[in-house]
Amino acid sequence: MLNLQHLKKYYQVGDTTTKALDDVNVNFRDREFVAILGTSGSGKTTLLNVIGGLDRYDSGNLIINGKSTQNFQEQDWDAYRNNTVGFIFQDYNIISHLNILDNVTLGMTLSGVDAATKKKRAQEALTRVGLKNHIHKKPSQLSGGQLQRVAIARALANDPQILLADEPTGALDTNTSQEIMALIKELAQDRLVIMVTHNPQLAKQYADRIINFSDGKILTDSNPEQTVLDSESFHPRRTKMSFATALKLSFTNIITKKGRTFLTMLASSIGIISIGIVLALSNGFQKQIDKTQAEALSQFPVTISQVTSDSKQYQSEANQNSNKSFPKNNRVIAKVNPVNAAQHFNQITPAYVRYVNQINATDARNIALTYTTGFNLLRQVHGKYRPITFAVSRNDTINNSQNLMSASVGVGGSVYPVNRNGRQTFLRKNYHVLAGRYPQKANEIVLIANKQNAVNLDALKNAGFTFQNKEKLDPDQILKTKIKLVANDDFYTKLPTGNFIPNQNYQQLAQAPKTKTLKVVGILRTSNKNSDGLLAGGFAYSDHLTKEVMQLNKNSAIVQAQKSSSINVLTNEQLNSEQKALLLTTLGGRKTPSMIQIYPNSFDEKDHITSYLDRYNRGKSKAQTVIYNDLAGNITSITGGLMNAITYVLVGFAAISLITSIIMIAIITYTSVIERTKEIGVLKALGARKKDITRVFDAETTILGLGSGILGIVIAWLLTFPANAILYNLTNLTHVAQLNPLHAVILVIISTILTVLGGHIPARMAAKKNAAIALRSE
Repeated sequence: MLNLQHLKKYYQVGDTTTKALDDVNVNFRDREFVAILGTSGSGKTTLLNVIGGLDRYDSGNLIINGKSTQNFQEQDWDAYRNNTVGFIFQDYNIISHLNILDNVTLGMTLSGVDAATKKKRAQEALTRVGLKNHIHKKPSQLSGGQLQRVAIARALANDPQILLADEPTGALDTNTSQEIMALIKELAQDRLVIMVTHNPQLAKQYADRIINFSDGKILTDSNPEQTVLDSESFHPRRTKMSFATALKLSFTNIITKKGRTFLTMLASSIGIISIGIVLALSNGFQKQIDKTQAEALSQFPVTISQVTSDSKQYQSEANQNSNKSFPKNNRVIAKVNPVNAAQHFNQITPAYVRYVNQINATDARNIALTYTTGFNLLRQVHGKYRPITFAVSRNDTINNSQNLMSASVGVGGSVYPVNRNGRQTFLRKNYHVLAGRYPQKANEIVLIANKQNAVNLDALKNAGFTFQNKEKLDPDQILKTKIKLVANDDFYTKLPTGNFIPNQNYQQLAQAPKTKTLKVVGILRTSNKNSDGLLAGGFAYSDHLTKEVMQLNKNSAIVQAQKSSSINVLTNEQLNSEQKALLLTTLGGRKTPSMIQIYPNSFDEKDHITSYLDRYNRGKSKAQTVIYNDLAGNITSITGGLMNAITYVLVGFAAISLITSIIMIAIITYTSVIERTKEIGVLKALGARKKDITRVFDAETTILGLGSGILGIVIAWLLTFPANAILYNLTNLTHVAQLNPLHAVILVIISTILTVLGGHIPARMAAKKNAAIALRSE
């Protein structure tokens, strides 16, 4: 079954050539016990290694069951060793961190034998060699003779056709040697056994055939075989070690070095601990910031104004200018100011207003529409009526954009929203009653104070009050206030020239049939710090009042006259289309709102609203898009960006320790490769492929990486408790350090991947080791 034809194996050391095998020709029978005798250095062990596929011949041919091995690839030799050959070594080569059963089943594991069959065969082999009662013991619990029996059981377990024994009794006493030789003699009855020995007495006593070997050549053969098998009948199964097997091998090795393993994982986890703490603090601080912002900014509306600024375009312009170097010439260029270039005019059409009003009530209960419609307001001061405004500053008395209207026409003040279902909850949610009550009707207005109960003095003076700075107000005096809102047809008188002028008979205007009476019914103060600033510190009215004014004035004589003329009917000045539109809006002739304010029900719902508004702009030209201002979102973006930048920098510094961990793992894996060199040789002798050897050490680094990652996360989590205690004492902030479970999982994965990468090069080095040399290592 086994034929060696003109085998040669030479070793070159400097200028010296050693002929380990020098034209060896020999045939072996299927069943016989062959002893190869020779002195040390005669080449007999090299011959055994070549027959076993641990070493390669330089020339000639080795034929197995009629199949030539000249074209064998690495995987073919692996399969040959696993299926056809069993090794019995002089010093046993039992893997110390596996128990006896696992040692015996290892070769079958590489063959892909199922668990039940493996266990059955291993038990049968151990029983056959007399170790039935030692199956679950560790190698350290057995004697030398027993360990050699384990080696024989391991060689037998996969039922090989060839059994190769290299000085199997060299390390045993005489009695034990006799027992082992008798056992090997018995095994030769159903397979080919080739034993290398330097003991001629044992060879003559037990072997069927003795070959004397010297200087790489066969000197004598006591029972030569001439027959050579013609037909090819060699088809070994390919070997494969599963990653689970590699993990088991590595795990059992690791737990034999518990102290070193723990210190290794602890050292490797330092980088994970550092990054974990940084992420925990960053996560906690971000949550604190988000919570604070949600509380502080939750009431701020998403605002849509007729004239706004395109922040993206402005930033683009600014970035272009900042990236440009100083010009090398003295040419001066006329260019639009970036602020003006970024100015955008929103087309707030009736269709867009309808689109906004379709926002889900679950996202926004309150939507306020502000119109630049002028209010013709009168108030009785010292017994006489006089024009007033709701303006909140001395320079904020609203005429038209070119001061074309009389000072008696004013808007200003603050517009608050009424729920889309008609209920009034905005004021109740954000404002507390200092005096009077909440408004219930469109003609009821309120005076807004800040959180220190201060009311805008200019707003009071523009409304006809004569209070002094820091004067304490009498609420009853304000609550008794009644303001007359006069219709355009009463307020403006048409001259024979076709122009209109304000009527100066204020007493008559106050009593006109269409005049409405506005009542100040309450003084309100912001109820919490988050609502401070939502409404300006002056008079506030609902958007329903504005709509009533527009309904009152839309068909007035002055509006009809202005619609049919491009001349300002008040001043006779020429108007362009934009000026005319603005003037008509001020007179109540157009329903285009100057501002839309959408109040999210909660901070989380704001994103739903902005996404809804963004959908309107899809597929539209830049001129047709409607840009909104999301103050809360802008602030959140800035603070979130700063927090992210800080986190990235700190994580970057902490990641340096990860690089150190990778280097350390590489060193430790290399050390493990050196320590387990003999185990590598055993695995290769059992048929393990190079990738299987690599897999064993990759599995070891996987376990170390996983362990160090988990250890690092646990330590980082434990450190959050003292960190929170320290931060609470310093800042009064609670639960700042919060380790996100997702971050923890990602860090464990990163730790595992980096550790495997760090140990992969030494693992590849292990896979390339020569099996025969590895078996001779100490």
